[in-house]
Amino acid sequence: MAKFIPVDPFDIVIFGGTGDLSRRKLLPALYHRWLDGQIPETSRIVGTARSEMTTKEYREMAREACETASGKSWDAKAWKVFEKLVEYVAIDATNPDADWPTLKSKLSSNSDHPCVFYLATSPRLYVDISEALGRAGLATPNARVVLEKPIGTDLDSAREINDGVGAVFAERQVFRIDHYLGKETVQNLMVLRFANMLFEPLWSRNYIDHVQITVAEDLGLEGRADYYDKSGALRDMVQNHMLQLLCLTAMEPPNHLDDDDVRTEKIKVLNALTPITGDEAKRLTVRGQYKAGVRGDEPVKGYVDELSSDTQSTTETFVAIKAAVDNWRWAGVPFYLRTGKRLPYRHSDIVIQFKPTPHPLFGEGNDAVNRLVIRLQPDEGVRLYVQIKEPGPGGLRVKSLPLNLSYAESFTVRYPDAYERLLMDVVRGNLSLFMRRDEVEAAWTWVDGLIEAWDRGGTAPELYAAGSNGPLAAAMMMDRDGRAWFEGK
Repeated sequence: MAKFIPVDPFDIVIFGGTGDLSRRKLLPALYHRWLDGQIPETSRIVGTARSEMTTKEYREMAREACETASGKSWDAKAWKVFEKLVEYVAIDATNPDADWPTLKSKLSSNSDHPCVFYLATSPRLYVDISEALGRAGLATPNARVVLEKPIGTDLDSAREINDGVGAVFAERQVFRIDHYLGKETVQNLMVLRFANMLFEPLWSRNYIDHVQITVAEDLGLEGRADYYDKSGALRDMVQNHMLQLLCLTAMEPPNHLDDDDVRTEKIKVLNALTPITGDEAKRLTVRGQYKAGVRGDEPVKGYVDELSSDTQSTTETFVAIKAAVDNWRWAGVPFYLRTGKRLPYRHSDIVIQFKPTPHPLFGEGNDAVNRLVIRLQPDEGVRLYVQIKEPGPGGLRVKSLPLNLSYAESFTVRYPDAYERLLMDVVRGNLSLFMRRDEVEAAWTWVDGLIEAWDRGGTAPELYAAGSNGPLAAAMMMDRDGRAWFEGK
């Protein structure tokens, strides 16, 4: 287990401090980092929202959230110490007469303390809050602002947010967070590639047949109907999470691990993505929407039935894409992206499938290939599938089995989750795992072209039963290429 290195004292203000993200992720993340000795007791945690409540009431809400997240490891005595760091200020960020002086008084008077403003709000408030912080004199040189995804709904709205926030905060102060980049196995992807001579010489079109990136969810809308129906799977998952995973998989080795070196290599990948436009969208993409089905033994509603309105929606809940990175390393290697809701089970995988051996000496079948499977969730780990002789008499039979690195088995103590790690990186000012402005805009440029092609094509999403592996067309897209989706658990 790596040693936890304490950060310097800091202040953090969570806008949207009573919301779902704060209760499920941010407050528990700060509590766990404090338990492990990373957060000094002179730091301050200030929640703010429009709701009128006292600090005592907010602390009680935070306690319930942290106790739920901690489970059996909950320590009531430790909480009594931690809660002294927590304050609350009621502020309506859209009101020019909001009580900003009270917020300012809650923060450290030490100008050397980093002050983190975490905007766990609707993206339409990002510019308003940033401008209000500037007017209140809180956008100091040591201030940092954290923006949750999505950064806009298209290229134009992303630029509007970036321009508005950038007018108050310098680019080095803006942390556009994607929690997938904080996962252990995502960061381990770079270590696997660049610290092991075994893999890096093979990491190209010469030895890799194709790459699959899957982010599958078994749940439906779960209270996000209003947001999701305006977004869909492409905007919600592909534009940020999945393109970031593609970048880390395909990028060239950076000269250093400095923030701009890593992010510069990622932007090169985004710029090399072949646009999918016009009729190509029908051949290279699949849109789906789940209908009523079964989860376990329980029937579940279809997507349209989960919406609050009676209108028929054409929003996609499933996307499969055959993408291409048009550069020297990856020419001719397809990157298959797949994400969807109401699939059989929750998992996120990056699958590197190597080319078959030049000559099938042992009469191997289609499954006799080497695969490197990087599982991001739920059970983080790395598996390398190799071919071995199956024991027993009666002939030589080859079987594909994994060499398995399970994080749960190899590291038996709890390690920080993605938000815990990323929050500490914000405090340290480390931007390497956060998106740069040009990354966000390059991703939207590619996605906007695909959305335009879909709109012009006018094809409704293909229906698939909840609990299935998605639309039949997604399997057929792979089958046309003589390949299949990797479904191994």
